[in-house]
Amino acid sequence: MDLVTSAVNFKQAQLASQVQYAVAAKIMDQQKQMGASVLKLLDAASTGPAKAGDALVAAATGLGGSIDAYG
Repeated sequence: MDLVTSAVNFKQAQLASQVQYAVAAKIMDQQKQMGASVLKLLDAASTGPAKAGDALVAAATGLGGSIDAYG
């Protein structure tokens, strides 16, 4: 191989490496965003039933229905 071919091959390898790093960074960014979305979903799922359960208990037991607000 001559010097020109070696230089061209080196540049091609360098470019391929840069592309691979860019793709890996994009995939990691998407996974980070997906992880944040999953955490929000889990948080909503864990707080939702508790709030809904409180409302159901209040409706079933009549809590708050017999409050004397007139004194």
